[in-house]
Amino acid sequence: MNGTLNKVLLIGHLGDEIKMHYFDGGNCIGRFPLATNEVYINKTTGEKITSTEWHNIVVRNKAAEICEKYLSKGDKIYIEGRIKSRQWQAEDGSTKYTTEIQVTEFTFLTTKKESEATKQNFRDDVSESSKNTNFDNSNLGTHNDDLPF
Repeated sequence: MNGTLNKVLLIGHLGDEIKMHYFDGGNCIGRFPLATNEVYINKTTGEKITSTEWHNIVVRNKAAEICEKYLSKGDKIYIEGRIKSRQWQAEDGSTKYTTEIQVTEFTFLTTKKESEATKQNFRDDVSESSKNTNFDNSNLGTHNDDLPF
């Protein structure tokens, strides 16, 4: 294979709210931590172990604005992207390094806002249906010979 590939696929939960930074010219960037979990059984003790890996996620421009609008801490998301390492000088003069996932595609799997709205809609539907318990069958036809059974 002559080419190379830098592709990351993650499904995880937001560890914090999205931090937005806006630039001159209208561009923006959003950053948030994403937690992925691995669960396994320790063979010697039989204990269930959960190992969490944290990823630094970066979304840009319109994607960042969409994520900020609809996602909050704890929400589950599917992400496709690429690994990018960068370095910078800290205020104390030391060199800092980080590895980030730059998002190219994403899909919301669960959002708190969505699930809260769904719960409220369900409550509204249940309360509305309990009010309409009287069934009016006067509009039903009495022609039973059209039934297929």
